[in-house]
Amino acid sequence: MEAVIWKRPCVLALKSCGPFATCGSRGTFGFRNGGRAPQRTFILRVINSTGSGAVVARPSSARKYKKSEGVDRKLAALRQLFHKPGLQMDAYIIPSQDPHQSEFIAECFMRRAFISGFTGSAGTAVVTKDKASLWTDGRYFLQAENQLGPDWMLIRAGTPGVPTVSEWLTDVLSPGSKVGIDPFLFSSDAAEELKHTLSTKDHKLIYVYDGNLVDEIWKEDRPKPPAAPVRVHDIKYAGLDVSSKISSLRQNLVEAGATSIVISMLDEIAWLLNLRGNDVAHSPVAYAYLIVELDSTTLFIDPSKVTPEVTVHLRNSNVTVKPYESLLLEVERLANCGAKLWLDTSCTNVAIVDAFHSACNKYFENLPKRSKQKSIKERNKLLNAKSIDSEMQGPLAIHKASPVAIAKAIKNGAELDGMRQAHLRDAAALAEFWTWLETKVVQDKTTFTEVEVADKLLEFRSKQAGFLDTSFDTISGSGANGAIIHYRAEPDTCDIVDDKKLYLLDSGGQYVDGTTDVTRTVHLGEPSSREMECFTRVLQGHIALDQAIFPENTPGFVLDVLARSSLWKIGLDYCHGTGHGVGASLNVHEGPQGISYRYENMTGLQEGMIVSNEPGYYEDRSFGIRIENLVIVRDMETPNRFGGNSYLGFERLTFVPIQSKLLDLSLMSPAEIEWLNNYHSEVWEKVSPLVQGDVHEWLWKNTRPVPVHSTA
Repeated sequence: MEAVIWKRPCVLALKSCGPFATCGSRGTFGFRNGGRAPQRTFILRVINSTGSGAVVARPSSARKYKKSEGVDRKLAALRQLFHKPGLQMDAYIIPSQDPHQSEFIAECFMRRAFISGFTGSAGTAVVTKDKASLWTDGRYFLQAENQLGPDWMLIRAGTPGVPTVSEWLTDVLSPGSKVGIDPFLFSSDAAEELKHTLSTKDHKLIYVYDGNLVDEIWKEDRPKPPAAPVRVHDIKYAGLDVSSKISSLRQNLVEAGATSIVISMLDEIAWLLNLRGNDVAHSPVAYAYLIVELDSTTLFIDPSKVTPEVTVHLRNSNVTVKPYESLLLEVERLANCGAKLWLDTSCTNVAIVDAFHSACNKYFENLPKRSKQKSIKERNKLLNAKSIDSEMQGPLAIHKASPVAIAKAIKNGAELDGMRQAHLRDAAALAEFWTWLETKVVQDKTTFTEVEVADKLLEFRSKQAGFLDTSFDTISGSGANGAIIHYRAEPDTCDIVDDKKLYLLDSGGQYVDGTTDVTRTVHLGEPSSREMECFTRVLQGHIALDQAIFPENTPGFVLDVLARSSLWKIGLDYCHGTGHGVGASLNVHEGPQGISYRYENMTGLQEGMIVSNEPGYYEDRSFGIRIENLVIVRDMETPNRFGGNSYLGFERLTFVPIQSKLLDLSLMSPAEIEWLNNYHSEVWEKVSPLVQGDVHEWLWKNTRPVPVHSTA
């Protein structure tokens, strides 16, 4: 899947992305970041500029709309709610998030898609009394143009100098206006930054606790919350038992001076408790919260999802289960008990943080005067303290990044072995698929729709042992649709896959032992010289990154240039990150590690992390190219260890042939051709024992060495 620019999912802040369009799919767009995550700015589409340099925006380009003419009824209904007793709002912000700031969300949380009609996974809708705007990133421009109705304005990423959502609101609203948000859908950092920016024009941010306004107009048509049971993730795949993981986390608490922590990220909870769920399509997670104290662990989840097997598993790990909805009461209890609560404010919703802070204030208000003065004095000392005294009187919020994120990102031996095995079975399924497609299209002259091809791939994957689900919606893009970076084929509107156009297929699987993500671009006929040159340069970038050797803890942005350099030589580029982290039988997008041009993400690459290597190139309304493998960050033997540092490189996980027919060998060096031949040799060695018959023959033909002398 195309690489995101990773940031803590709930941080909604965005900063200028220079000449590039941002493509991070985690988080809500349009806010500046008050926290530590990468920052980006999303910009209004430039239609024309005035002499003063002002940017003029208009609704996205003309097209056929499914909506009837006149005022959008959903917008009209939402605006009526602005005048509910006690609200009197002037604007309402609808992000893409669920209460856990997830990238992929359950259907019942797809409020932004419901209100706007735009179904991309990333974006923010803003509705005022007379305007409706949608922010999204470069992967979704064409999709948003096709899906937004005439009452919506598409606001694009990629051009400096245009305001963020909060800055835009300060410009379009009259001074003293009120902007409403659902506090369960915004991180604490994002809400604080939004509040600060709005206050510059005397606007007020209000938290709407009395129900989400979009839900009030969605009514009975809103999908029910997911209720699928959770399951135990076998220790042979997890590699580490729950007690050991929680013990390590408690050591982190002690070192930070904390007595408890709230964990709200679904994949962190799943990893920590060795549980997997089925609440979110493609992501094996369940909706839950977790509080870990020094002497107890509590999981907040719908009890109906907890099977007898899971009950025993949790009991053996000393984990108590409480209802999902009771979390805020427990947070307030912690404050009343004087807890030092670790909160990652970049990915914990503001409703939780606000509940704890309010309870803390009540705690100190109820103290006798002398005790209150002592507690306040102790709390003020913390401003300059290097460490926190857990014996200090009274509750305290400790705002730090969750330690679970890094622990989860560095895979243990069992997780890495599972990922290797899952990728081999996945490669066998893909070999069967490509054999089928080439036979049908090239030999039988059959054409299929993009949807039919994606469905057939799912059929092949489903036959593999341990297959559970796809790891994301398959991107099956023929011709011009391949240029839509996050394209999703629909039965009524999709194109056909034939031998006349490039075909981009980005897909992945969730297996009991691992998660896969692979992209290949092919031409089943005769590619043009332009297509061949672009494909070759994308592969050269892929090879350069694959061969990189670098000091441990090197941030991903340092490596990003390697993947772009060949394209840059002829003035081309791509508008997404080059690599994203991947979970082990977990989310296909995982942070905090990544490889992109966004230098704010200083997370260093460490041995055991998994990232994607996926440069690409896209010509709007023409074709798209992407080549993606997953790789493990591993220790490399080097003749020197300057400064005593270890040096790292990559071990490939993905073993699927790269179509040699698309290469312009005259552009490639002998070393690059040698890399390709070595890769295909490894593909044959690892995958051929898993296939037979026509598939075995196809694999043989597509892994034959390319003669080096062909560069002459």
